[in-house]
Amino acid sequence: MSKDVTGKAIDSKVLKRTMKYVKPFRSAFYSTLLLTVLLSLMAPIRTYLIKVAVDDKIQTGDTQGLKEIVFALFLLLVLHAGLQFLQAFLANWLGQNVILNIRKRLFKHVVSFRLKYFDTTPIGSLVTRVTSDVQTIAEVFSSGLLNIVSDLLQLSVVLVFMFYINWHLTLIVLIPVPILIFSTILFKRAIKTAFIEVRKHVSKINTFIQEHVTGMNIVQIFNREKEEIRRFKEINTLHRDAWLKTVWANAVFFPVVEILSATSIGLLVWWGARGVISGYAKIGDIMAFILFVHMIYRPIRMLADRFNTLQMGMVAANRVFNVLDTDEHITNEGKDSSIVVKGQISFNDVWFAYKEENHVLKGVSFDVKEGKTLALVGATGAGKSSVINVLTKFYEIDKGSICIDNLNINDFTLQHLRKVTAVVLQDVFLFDDTIFNNITLRDKTISKEQVVAGAKLIGVHNFISSLDGNYDYEVRERGAILSVGQRQLLAFLRAYVYNPQILILDEATSSIDTESERLIQTAIEKLTEGRTSIVIAHRLSTIQNADQIIVLDKGEKIEEGTHKELLSADGYYKKLYDYQFKTAQNA
Repeated sequence: MSKDVTGKAIDSKVLKRTMKYVKPFRSAFYSTLLLTVLLSLMAPIRTYLIKVAVDDKIQTGDTQGLKEIVFALFLLLVLHAGLQFLQAFLANWLGQNVILNIRKRLFKHVVSFRLKYFDTTPIGSLVTRVTSDVQTIAEVFSSGLLNIVSDLLQLSVVLVFMFYINWHLTLIVLIPVPILIFSTILFKRAIKTAFIEVRKHVSKINTFIQEHVTGMNIVQIFNREKEEIRRFKEINTLHRDAWLKTVWANAVFFPVVEILSATSIGLLVWWGARGVISGYAKIGDIMAFILFVHMIYRPIRMLADRFNTLQMGMVAANRVFNVLDTDEHITNEGKDSSIVVKGQISFNDVWFAYKEENHVLKGVSFDVKEGKTLALVGATGAGKSSVINVLTKFYEIDKGSICIDNLNINDFTLQHLRKVTAVVLQDVFLFDDTIFNNITLRDKTISKEQVVAGAKLIGVHNFISSLDGNYDYEVRERGAILSVGQRQLLAFLRAYVYNPQILILDEATSSIDTESERLIQTAIEKLTEGRTSIVIAHRLSTIQNADQIIVLDKGEKIEEGTHKELLSADGYYKKLYDYQFKTAQNA
């Protein structure tokens, strides 16, 4: 599927696919369509009754007949108002329910993507797809597709009435219409291109704001405020220019429509007056035709807007469908979902690359016994975090195998694999929610008593109790009002209450103060007790008691052993340890 809808006025494939989401609401759709048909008939009927009132009742002095027509017109107006309300309500109700389903499906689809997709896709772009693009699709139903049907039906009915009443006047009135149709086609083409540009720049604005709000500290630290403001102005200028193209097209098109409409009425009055004098037209005909002219030109003029709305919806729908068609899911073909995991881990000749042929793990092999602690050591880019990413299947390996309890992790269901493992990252993410909900992640099976007991065990209860509202304390977005150490302790508590068989700590003690490190070391001891643990260590002093230490360099395992064994070997590990020891002494 193409990235944007171009060339065709309406992409039938995209429209057909969009209409599939209407199926659960067929009754509402058909009801709205029926109301649309009825409404398109009522206006021409009212106009015809006015012609009858003038020619057959007023001129003949039929007072009783005139009263009956006036009463009928009143009833039609009341009925029209009621039906119009129902049609508008149902159309908008339909649109909102359709986009609700699309948005739910889109989010469900996105959350199952592998991390590789998010590495290459701007977050702001995804936000645009889920929010404004989906909302634009709703307008296809509320003010696009159904209104187009209504306008076309009204045009058809009006023309039938006009030819029935007086075909001479009809032909005269329609003289400027070919020019109007040609102008509408040109307008539609110009406006569509502009709308595509508008949607593109909206996405860029969302991406820019998302990135810069998240990274505002970097902008401020390096005094880049003026430069980023300048860039933001540039992006918004492009967005403005795209919108001005639509404004220019509207500014040209709508006066043309008014001129052509006035021309039709002028021709009508000129020819109609001659017709009245000559006897082939009546005054009621002229009055009716004046109203009919507005009923012709208004729908044609509105059709341009309707098609614009429909085209914007198609562009937005196409962008949403591009995401829905993206196949970036992690393979989840495993069958085992209830096996009791003990925690033995085996890496067998594992090769992995984030980008093809640029391997960050090169034939890595090791075993971790049940209940033991493995520490991974190495410089930045050595492959430590990659080991974690492939073990938890955030990414998939290229060659080799990874086993838990001698069972390939591909044989586990993804849900079960993630259930038996817990990861505590260096950069802890907290949601804009209470501490309790951040710990349980709204898992109803985890009680507050379990959370409090866990907090006391790992030494975080006193800290939480000191907060205003304790476990109901709102941490705000990303937990920014908490210290690094406090966020880290909450992450440990989160891991503890989920009671995993395998615990992974990724640089969990880096970038924290000495006091926080003491608390975290206590928490680590409690967490790792009786669990198979993999610890990525920055400070070698924190892993001296690990059962097994592996040194990685450029994606390869170069050393393995205990702390004492590696010091005795006088290799890479000892050099790294001596360097950190001297640095600590000189500090």
